[in-house]
Amino acid sequence: MSVEATVRLYIFDADGTLRRTTVEGLPCPNRPGEWELIPGVRERLAEIDWGRARFGVASNQGGVGLGYLSLAAARGLLEEMVVEAFGVTEPPPGSVEICPHAPHLGCPCRKPQPLMLQRLMRRFGAEPHETLFVGDMDKDEGAARAAGTRFMWAHEFFRRSA
Repeated sequence: MSVEATVRLYIFDADGTLRRTTVEGLPCPNRPGEWELIPGVRERLAEIDWGRARFGVASNQGGVGLGYLSLAAARGLLEEMVVEAFGVTEPPPGSVEICPHAPHLGCPCRKPQPLMLQRLMRRFGAEPHETLFVGDMDKDEGAARAAGTRFMWAHEFFRRSA
């Protein structure tokens, strides 16, 4: 049986997993028009039976805490990404989790801490063994480990070359 056959909740990182920034040297977009979906994302997500499984996004957005953009702007950019990636008219309620804190603050929600993943699992009624977190960084893998969920590298999930 494949890993995905038992997944009730998919959680995705945003930057480097679902989208990429189009501004040279910028790790995350700060404004509309500064990002694009990574090729193949929409097609791969369309293969999943969303009637059986739910999804969420867990994203560190340290630029909010550093003053590069507002929390509302960061949320808006992520919600715009969800609409484009998943082909929905609006993100499902509660499907976007953001850590808006500056990276150096050591807050409990910034990945690799598990709080954002735990909130999504609680909100959607999924147990850790029913959850798959897809990300592109060691801190994503660490958050999955800390939350007790399964983890898959974005390049493997989306069938990209590493």
